[in-house]
Amino acid sequence: MKRVVIGLSGGVDSSVAALLLKEKGYDVIGIFMRNWHDDSVIIDDECPWIEDSNDAILVAEKIGIPFQVIDLSKDYKERIVDYMFKEYQEGRTPNPDVLCNREIKFDLFLKAALQLNADYIATGHYCQKDSIKSTEGNITHRLLAGADRNKDQSYFLCQLNQEQLSKALFPIGHLQKSEVRRIAKENGLATAEKKDSQGLCFIGKVKLPVFLQQELEPKEGKVKEIARDSMDIKPLNINGSISFTDDELEEISAETSFKDLSPETIGVHPGAHYFTVGQRKGLDIGGKKLPLFVLGTDTKENVLYVGQGEDHQGLYRNALKIKNEDISWLRTDMTLKEGEKKEYSVRIRYRQELRKATLLKKAGGLYIVFPTPEKSIAKGQFAAWYMDDELIGSGAIS
Repeated sequence: MKRVVIGLSGGVDSSVAALLLKEKGYDVIGIFMRNWHDDSVIIDDECPWIEDSNDAILVAEKIGIPFQVIDLSKDYKERIVDYMFKEYQEGRTPNPDVLCNREIKFDLFLKAALQLNADYIATGHYCQKDSIKSTEGNITHRLLAGADRNKDQSYFLCQLNQEQLSKALFPIGHLQKSEVRRIAKENGLATAEKKDSQGLCFIGKVKLPVFLQQELEPKEGKVKEIARDSMDIKPLNINGSISFTDDELEEISAETSFKDLSPETIGVHPGAHYFTVGQRKGLDIGGKKLPLFVLGTDTKENVLYVGQGEDHQGLYRNALKIKNEDISWLRTDMTLKEGEKKEYSVRIRYRQELRKATLLKKAGGLYIVFPTPEKSIAKGQFAAWYMDDELIGSGAIS
């Protein structure tokens, strides 16, 4: 009998995943990961760890599987929270959920499961996995989108590698969310009607500035407005044949230098490191015809650049760059070599619709060029590229 250790989070998705594994005849062990202790930054009691842990215990008892709690809070702080602080301080926009899966669930949790002689670990992610064998007999594992396109979570797993994926099971990836809730209700699971968790991975809903102020002190600076007619980002004329020099790729993938556009100072902010590109809330500046959006952050000079309207040209870029050290190919057999290019579908935020783009590998890194300008690209975000429903690779935007 194959042994599976499942991360029981106290939510309905992992609960049903555990139930399905048990019904398939696996030897299932449930583990709750306690990764956060400080409740002072949480907005409400929507996702406190004590309630989640109790719900996980009730589910384990109902299903009839062993259950235990492991404390990974020290590693979580070092690998995820400290990473977040550092990224925001440098004016980057981190995605803790992506890092949480790579560093916690599919590293530390996986290692803990292997110590229990597990053959696999399982999670309640809405994604799917299969494996293919080459003519030479080599096995390649594929990460596929979840059947429920509204809940597909493959993006959050974009930093996994083949070894991690080989040990992973996603028992509910073929189901719709409504089916998951129905199964939970029919089987009397305590989490059947429980709301989905929101906010930061393992922490919950937080006021981000309050959370960041644990390490990053407020620092008042200027808010400068970029006029709507001061720039014009035009689509690139690539039409299937794309050819740029290295210098041209560097230029079109670089962030806009807003300070060269004669911005007008219109207010103050509590710290540029608390904001990200595309953000609307938290500026607290009125009197404008259209809502203000953050176009760029300069954490060195502590300046926020903003513009009126969600269609402001300053929100758009034609391309992005990923440095060599930040490129991750889940499908290592499809790695682009220097000088090669290929068209993929790209996503830079969870639940964002996939966008067609051309990937070009150069000596200095990987460039992703969009046929039409892409909105709200921020340094530190993860760009993930797909071939149809399969996630091929990813990387942090530089």
